Amino acid sequence: MAIILQSSSFLISCNSIPSTSSCIYRKGLIRASINIPNNQKLKISLPRIQRRETSGQEQGLICGLSTIEKQFSPSKRSDMNINGPDPLVVKKLYVIKEAIADRVEMHRNIGEQRSQWNNMLLTSVNGITLAAAIMVGIAASSGDPVLGLKMSSTLMYLAATGMLVIMNQIQPSQLAEEQRNAARLFQDLHNQIETTLSIAHPSAIDVKEAMDRVLALDKAYPLPLLGVMLEKFPSSVEPAVWWPQQRRRQPKRENDWNGWNGKLEEEMKEIMGVLGRKDQEEYINLGEKALKLNKFLAMSGPLLTGLAAVGSAFAGHSPHGSWAAMLGIVGGALASVVNTVEHGGQVGMIFEMYRSNAGFFQYMRESIESNLTEPEMERRENGEVFELKLALKLGRSLSDLRNLAAASSLSKEEEIDEFASKLF
Repeated sequence: MAIILQSSSFLISCNSIPSTSSCIYRKGLIRASINIPNNQKLKISLPRIQRRETSGQEQGLICGLSTIEKQFSPSKRSDMNINGPDPLVVKKLYVIKEAIADRVEMHRNIGEQRSQWNNMLLTSVNGITLAAAIMVGIAASSGDPVLGLKMSSTLMYLAATGMLVIMNQIQPSQLAEEQRNAARLFQDLHNQIETTLSIAHPSAIDVKEAMDRVLALDKAYPLPLLGVMLEKFPSSVEPAVWWPQQRRRQPKRENDWNGWNGKLEEEMKEIMGVLGRKDQEEYINLGEKALKLNKFLAMSGPLLTGLAAVGSAFAGHSPHGSWAAMLGIVGGALASVVNTVEHGGQVGMIFEMYRSNAGFFQYMRESIESNLTEPEMERRENGEVFELKLALKLGRSLSDLRNLAAASSLSKEEEIDEFASKLF
């Protein structure tokens, strides 16, 4: 019945003509044919009616049947039922995307909170230290030392020492930088999932990779302080690692060449070498210097306030009272200076920034290496897209990136002075 209804439009538009292979509609000519497999025969039984009155209807019926057959042929049905993205996979990616958006907000809020910790604790410790130093000076300058001033300054110095020990152990400025990095990296992952959902056909592999990256970021930048906090004074500087282990990609059979050639592979090898010899090594060296400075300042602050507390306790008319008072005053003043340089200058944040930058170059090197070591071209990331992505991440144009690779290849024996990255 549906076939008869759909073909009725053709019955109306076709005139009665003697031709058996075409039907005429006004000034245009409509041609239609029926494709019949070789091993089958099409048998159509039509009632005998007057040829002149029904031949046009018969032609229209044939035109309609042929058109419907084309529309609902197996090839067309297979095109209509092309395997699109699995709804369950899409739903899982949306769940991961929502969790990532929540993590971005958490890391931003906690980063702001810990940055405020740094400012408030620094202001409080310096205020307590300077107040204690003033009390020691007043007590030492008076003819009869006031016991209350001496006791108050000693207690304030001891309180400042305890607060400094805790503050130097957790490094609030470094914690804030960790959360800022985590928020940025989670936002980048969020954008990548959006791109996958909009222009690609997500699969279970994409869900697995997204989950692995979320867990790797959670491990690299933990939110709690107790038990899982990153070590603030490591024995050696290691690049920050926030990505999972590189896995083999699924083949993309729609493009066997995939944008890679011998010249591009040589350029990537040269850039990978520059990233390791220049950029990553430079930031590791800077991180080691920042770490040494931070260790020295972290030990000096509590030591100075502790000595100042001892000096304030013995200030007075004792044989060494003047020297003790001097120690209490000078120790408190120097402790304020040290605390301002360490936490006001955010030396811990600088160390974390250098460590994170070294990790970024390590990530770029591993990305290049994972593509170059993959023997099957269809499993690699598209070479042209990868080259463009690398150039953008390093702050260079494509021609500038190729010039860097050429300069590195020409100076094999001599080290080039140019760094791969122009962003930082």
